[in-house]
Amino acid sequence: MIWIRVYMKRIVSAILLLLLCLGAKAQDGTDIYQPPFDFPMVFSGNYGEIRANHFHGGLDIKTQGVTGKPIKAQADGYISRIRVNTGSGYVLNVTYDNGYYLIYRHLSKFAGVVDERVKQWQYEHEQWETDIIPEPDEYPVKAGDVIAYSGNTGYSFGPHLHLDAVEVKTDEFVDPLPFFRLTVKDHTPPSAEGFMVFPQRGKGVVDGQTKNKAYPVSPQQPITAWGEIGVGLKAYDHMETVNNRYGVKLVVLTVDGEETFRSDVSRFAESEHRYINSWTDGQYMKSFIEPGNRLRMLKASNGNRGLLTIDEERPYKLVYTMTDGLGNSSEVSFTIIGKRQELPVEDADGLQVFRWDEVNILQQPGIDLVVPRGRLYDDLPLDYVVSKNARDVAFTYQLSRRTMPLHDYADLSIGLTQVPVDDMTKYYVAGIDSKGKRYSLGGHFEDGYMKAKVREIGTFTVGVDTIPPVVKPLNPQQWARSGVVTLEVKDEHTGISSYKGTIDGQYALFGKYNSVNNHIVCYLDPDHVKKGGKHELVFTAVDECGNDVTEKYNFTW
Repeated sequence: MIWIRVYMKRIVSAILLLLLCLGAKAQDGTDIYQPPFDFPMVFSGNYGEIRANHFHGGLDIKTQGVTGKPIKAQADGYISRIRVNTGSGYVLNVTYDNGYYLIYRHLSKFAGVVDERVKQWQYEHEQWETDIIPEPDEYPVKAGDVIAYSGNTGYSFGPHLHLDAVEVKTDEFVDPLPFFRLTVKDHTPPSAEGFMVFPQRGKGVVDGQTKNKAYPVSPQQPITAWGEIGVGLKAYDHMETVNNRYGVKLVVLTVDGEETFRSDVSRFAESEHRYINSWTDGQYMKSFIEPGNRLRMLKASNGNRGLLTIDEERPYKLVYTMTDGLGNSSEVSFTIIGKRQELPVEDADGLQVFRWDEVNILQQPGIDLVVPRGRLYDDLPLDYVVSKNARDVAFTYQLSRRTMPLHDYADLSIGLTQVPVDDMTKYYVAGIDSKGKRYSLGGHFEDGYMKAKVREIGTFTVGVDTIPPVVKPLNPQQWARSGVVTLEVKDEHTGISSYKGTIDGQYALFGKYNSVNNHIVCYLDPDHVKKGGKHELVFTAVDECGNDVTEKYNFTW
């Protein structure tokens, strides 16, 4: 009997391998891919997770804590794009024959002739950042071919592979997880961590207040409300064997047994990313749709954009059903008690209200702002406050106490009150965050104003930057042994615009391999730097206002 079980197990394994190699389909019609690694797939992040200003577009696959793991092609196809940049590091697109292309991000290097081509392009153009689009017949791949090696490049906090799946005919991001459903096992459903109630301005209250209020899954006191409110859910998915938490694919809200709202994170286009700012409040997913939100994954079925009208003194039972990408589901419920309360009168003392469906123009002494139609997700009452510091070159304009993201750019102009520096390229429009810290929004000088494109409404002024970047060598005594030259390059005001290094007068390939630590690195190459002698490094960095610094270092390698 034992030999029969072993034999059957081998048959099942063989069939599974054959299905993967043949590009079979699951029962729901989803294509099946072979995994990119020889070891089991474990995730640190999943498709659709809530991120700042965007959805997480794919799967973050752990690589056992190290870089350099061979990555294999999932099916037959061809390499369709090759990139190197500070955001995703080394990036490879592979278009497969089934109508999708996969994007492999944060790689340490490409495989074979592709890696050689990139290096040649970088030296020829004297530029680290790269974007090459090969012809479809240049780099064909077969399932199982090694196409790249895992890494920790770009904006990455540890070794992993980020894997996106994009449908060719729509150019929309889809969840890669179903492609690997034969090899990824998960039976753990999502779980809720809390709720939030959003009383609508001038129309609703919760527990006697007009502010948004968060609650735990099991509130200690009854939740009371009256008028028009929205609700939201904070929830995460989980998987066996790891402690990571992930985004939830499908959330359905019913009120008194009737479906009111659902969010289905199954696909999205690049243009939809910033709608996440309207759908979420921190990690809470709203179960209603703001009027300017065009995110297709959201559906309200109660005729009021998912907003609830609490107009009876009775319990309202709300039930959330949460489902992950492999079909595991769970439920959580809570009750809102309808309690008649006086509704607040909407505050009309503000300067003006920006309407979500109109072109909005703010014209006040020293400031002009034009917000085109379609940039706001909902009406926004301005909290207009002007202040002045004697050291500043412009007034500080608070338009909103809380920074409100826009879906696309608006035109902002701020007048200067003094001009302490004759070179007008040294001025920049500055945003000011909730902690009072300034950050550069760029801009240019024209007719007494600094003008810039902004994607938020908050607090603004004008800054001056005449201070060049600072370049610091890191562990230069180790350069000879490691063959790696590492520099720390910082700019406190506007940030680094460009940099260039030469060794013995010849271009040296410096790159920002990991954007988290901001180190700029050159891996010494015997084909370009003669080994076995003394060398002179000359490095120049320029900030966004044109301030530059050049440093020279001597080293032996």
